[in-house]
Amino acid sequence: MQIARVLGTIVSTQKEPSLTGVKFLLLQILDQEGQPLPLYEVAADSIGAGIDEWVLVSRGSAARQIPRGEQRPVDAAVIAIIDSINVSDRLIYSKREQYR
Repeated sequence: MQIARVLGTIVSTQKEPSLTGVKFLLLQILDQEGQPLPLYEVAADSIGAGIDEWVLVSRGSAARQIPRGEQRPVDAAVIAIIDSINVSDRLIYSKREQYR
């Protein structure tokens, strides 16, 4: 799994039929300190993440372990919206603090 921040949404009116109804997000990968890396990813989102939220991304065959996912050509999936990250008793990220 990887930590990422949601930058935006991707809309596609023509796509593989098994992807009908699937929301796609543009993500920027973050390092262990929460700093943005020059890495971007498109991921399927079935949990409803929004712009600027921090999320966990699963890749490869693990990304297809969500319901009906095994039949979809997906390489990455948002599997969780992060509430907070603490490392060595230091707060790296807090969703609550971000939106104050």
